[in-house]
This record gives sequence, C-alpha cells and structure tokens, in this order.
Amino acid sequence: MWSIEHRATVNSAKERISIATFHRPGMNSNLAPIPSLVTPERPAFFERIGVEDYYNGFFSRELQGKSYIDIIRLQNEISK
Repeated sequence: MWSIEHRATVNSAKERISIATFHRPGMNSNLAPIPSLVTPERPAFFERIGVEDYYNGFFSRELQGKSYIDIIRLQNEISK
C-alpha cells in the first residue's frame, strides 16, 4: 500500500541530494521521536507507537487519500 500523496521541499537557490535509507526495527520495538529533540518550543509531531501496531495500521489501510503517517500525526502540529 502506498500513499497517493507526495511532498517535497525544494530550495531553488541550492542543489539538493536525496538519499534513500532503509531501517527495519524489531517487531517488539517502539518508534518515537528522540527525547532530546522534543522541547516545549519544538513539540513532537508523533507519539510513541509500537512497531507491530504501526505495521498493522499501515498494511490494513487502502489508498484513502492521505498517507498513514498523516493518520498517526499528533494534532499539536502548527499548520503551515
């Protein structure tokens, strides 16, 4: 299942490079922001979620307009 939406930020004054990275955490692990990067001025966009719960939610969806990452995003994100 893939998202039908794609977003990219481009700076026309500078070159950019994209690097594909792959990571496969253990099924009993958690996905969460690094605590040292979360402050009152820079709140987390996502809460901690178990890898198994993330995979179950991701693979149970069909193409419904938004990506799964948008579904699990916290509501405290500042709209741009």
